Amino acid sequence: MVFDKLKELIVDQLDVEEDEVTLEAKIQEDLEADSLDIVDLVMSVEDEFSVKVEDEDVEKIKTVGDLVSFIESHIE
Repeated sequence: MVFDKLKELIVDQLDVEEDEVTLEAKIQEDLEADSLDIVDLVMSVEDEFSVKVEDEDVEKIKTVGDLVSFIESHIE
């Protein structure tokens, strides 16, 4: 469920095709997100999932799967 909702956000915000968004996809390299895209995506994730993503957490999140794991471990 988290992945499906996150996939929608990523497709909408990064203007990529749904089939490009996989758990293994690297957010910057594969999905071509720049630093501004990442800030926008983090804000959307915080709003959508009611989680707080700290700057040091953002640095550790490299793939869509990393982000899914982060969200799942921080959802209350």
